[in-house]
Amino acid sequence: MDPQSHRPNKKRALSPSSAQAAQLASLMKNPDRFVPTAKSREKKLAPPPEIVANVQGSSAGAGSGEFHVYKASRRREYERLKMMDDELKREQDKEEFDTKTEEWKKKDDAKTAKNRAKRQKKKLAQEKKKESERTGTPQFESADNEADDAGADGAAGPTDNEVGPQIKLVKNIQASNGTSAAVAPSSGNRCFWR
Repeated sequence: MDPQSHRPNKKRALSPSSAQAAQLASLMKNPDRFVPTAKSREKKLAPPPEIVANVQGSSAGAGSGEFHVYKASRRREYERLKMMDDELKREQDKEEFDTKTEEWKKKDDAKTAKNRAKRQKKKLAQEKKKESERTGTPQFESADNEADDAGADGAAGPTDNEVGPQIKLVKNIQASNGTSAAVAPSSGNRCFWR
């Protein structure tokens, strides 16, 4: 109501923000009221009629009204076929998605297992190294283990023909300049600097 003329206000076109404000105001008048949410938009066909009136006969010379009956039945049949095709496509898409996700999961699990094995192998090697450093005993490692490690990284490692068993650590000797070196007892083994 207009306060000056005491007449009802004229309805004007609402802007989107004022329309939304009006909807919220009407909802907040009674907050306890149930507000229905949007339902699924899946189409369902109407059930077929129990009694069919005006059954088309086989006589020639159908009237002008029969065209619309035929057109409506054709539309219903096309709609039914389209719904069947849509349902089939949905099922195929879901099946394809499930197979792809299963493949991705298997691939990820295999990669994770490979990385886990690599980490554990590295951890065991470090533990052996620390144990040998603590006890002061030399650690012998055959060249084929290093070739396996190098093969995983793609670099070429020494073979059995080039070098025999290698001594990783014999003793740490303090050189006169303060650096420590691992010294191998024979010329056939390599010396590793640390």
